[in-house]
Amino acid sequence: MAVELDQVVDADFLANQVSEWLKARLEESGARTFVLGLSGGIDSAVVCGLAALGVGVDRVLGVIMPSASNPDDAVQAAKVASAFNVKTLTVDLTSMAQSFHASMPTDAAFQALRLAPSNVVAGDTGLQLATANVRPRLRMTTLYYVANLVKGVVLGTGNKSEAMIGYFTKYGDGGVDLFPIIDLYKFEVRAVAAHIGVPQSVIDRPPSAGLWQGQTDEDEIGLSYDQLDEALMAIERGDTAGIAPDVLDRVKTMNAVSNHKRQPVPTFSKDSVA
Repeated sequence: MAVELDQVVDADFLANQVSEWLKARLEESGARTFVLGLSGGIDSAVVCGLAALGVGVDRVLGVIMPSASNPDDAVQAAKVASAFNVKTLTVDLTSMAQSFHASMPTDAAFQALRLAPSNVVAGDTGLQLATANVRPRLRMTTLYYVANLVKGVVLGTGNKSEAMIGYFTKYGDGGVDLFPIIDLYKFEVRAVAAHIGVPQSVIDRPPSAGLWQGQTDEDEIGLSYDQLDEALMAIERGDTAGIAPDVLDRVKTMNAVSNHKRQPVPTFSKDSVA
């Protein structure tokens, strides 16, 4: 492990800074409640805990959204809610996802139009990627529905490691009002999790976006989070000499091709026309 990840993370400082930032954002919004999806993973657990620390448990609502998911996801999500004493709603999206897929055009329909799905990610067809992205987009829709009913603000759970390589679904888990931990690398998220009392069973789980059964983040990214964090930090400081060339190339490529996800939507302006 590179020296950078061995550094002592001031988890207490980070936890206090983020929770105070969240408190200020809720106060200025005029909203009553923070709403977030509880996936049973470490990122959503940390955001839940920091929100509760910042504004109090009565102003945080966790939404558990199974969708033909690993049953342990909901179990771990409930543990997080119990650890931080926050209220939860459960919305089962399984039948909604099935109905959506059943209503969509088939491969044959695209073939007939000579619009065959293309390879977007190595090893994944366009159809597989489109199918996987339905779940996070249904979750986003659900969170905003709930937020509208409870005068809420939707919290995102993305971290810096994933954001910098575009490892999130545009208008899915990327569709939120606030990103509390977007400037924290994964190793910093782990440190904060331990500090604020996230259940150990959640901290120890292999990270997964829940896109399909058995899916894990590290398998899909093709790197461990330690490798990813080391490479991203090396790029940020402008000294990549200690990073394996194949790792560096992979991270740089993922960063470049996902740049559009981190930018505002391009907008046409009459004034820009020559």
